[in-house]
Amino acid sequence: MVKFGYTILYVENVEESIAFYENAFGFSRKFVTPEGDYGELITGETTLSFASKKLASKSLPDGFIESSLEDKPFAIEIGFITENVPEVLQKATSFGAVIVSEPVEKPWGQIVAYARDLNGFLIEICTEVKM
Repeated sequence: MVKFGYTILYVENVEESIAFYENAFGFSRKFVTPEGDYGELITGETTLSFASKKLASKSLPDGFIESSLEDKPFAIEIGFITENVPEVLQKATSFGAVIVSEPVEKPWGQIVAYARDLNGFLIEICTEVKM
């Protein structure tokens, strides 16, 4: 059996990124390495992790595309489920997130908004899909 365990975001500053997600979304810190180059947040069943770009370059010597607020977001998003999308979006922006789109109701009844974090990663803030 295969289990989806974690997503790792490559960031400039692991501690700053961890603090943003703790403050903006209320996640709990699992740990940050003493070197400050890797850390994990407890977010539910799947861990959200952060690795410094320097550490990531050791694993990917041919390089990688870096996320940045100055560029368009990657064709991937991190999805966070909540009952109150507008409130969570506002809280995230108070800690530095940039709104991409305000909350809208989709035809299937889900409320969805988009923001980008301090490193430019795309975050979907939404209600649960109920089918």
